[in-house]
Amino acid sequence: MSDPAVAAQRQQQRQQGLIAGLVTLPFRLFGVLCGALLLCILIECVGMHFFWPEQGWRHAQGMLHYELDQLSTHFTRSALVQEPGRTAHRLVEQGYDWLFVKSGLLDWIRDASAQASAGSHRPTKDFRHYIGLVYVNVESYLIAAAYTTLVFLVRLLVLCLTLPLFLMAAFVGLVDGLVRRDIRRFGAGRESGFIYHRARASLIPLAVLPWVTYLALPVSVNPLLILLPSAALLGVAVCIAAATFKKYL
Repeated sequence: MSDPAVAAQRQQQRQQGLIAGLVTLPFRLFGVLCGALLLCILIECVGMHFFWPEQGWRHAQGMLHYELDQLSTHFTRSALVQEPGRTAHRLVEQGYDWLFVKSGLLDWIRDASAQASAGSHRPTKDFRHYIGLVYVNVESYLIAAAYTTLVFLVRLLVLCLTLPLFLMAAFVGLVDGLVRRDIRRFGAGRESGFIYHRARASLIPLAVLPWVTYLALPVSVNPLLILLPSAALLGVAVCIAAATFKKYL
């Protein structure tokens, strides 16, 4: 096979891979969010057992109140959502209704509590007694998981509000990198494929890891402490990748 045919085949494969990547992007993003939610619930449950057993599920409840206060205080304006604080409270109310009321969790807690109370007063250990034991061990973790899900929703809203920050950092890095690339080409500067491939490989981790890290944190922190340095690093990586790209975009 001739070189032009091989080049055309490779170009077609790259185009097909790009189309497949765009089609599967929403599914991959949904999978990342589901994985981050499961990781967040797992970390909270492990922390309840080892690090804050005296607080129990109230630790997740306190995180929810802190996240809502931070959002109402620091995100007073947004280019994507009007009144982010009110939007977050409305989102939490709907999530609470789905997680606690419509899911039957509150009814299950009441029924299990009644069964546990009735089983504890029986002299013989029957089925209700063991149901009560299971309820005592599971109740706190279920409530903590529900509140952790609400915290996850609030943090996801914060990440959506900071999307313009990441887009602006990537755009500035792209423009600066293209300018540096043209200056190097006109000056007959050397091109480094090693730096380009390393910078390109770091783009996806720099875009995804800050989201997963912020969503899975077992403590409440100011989101700018994580997202602002991550946006700056993403802009630098885009700048380096664009500056060392050997072919025209």
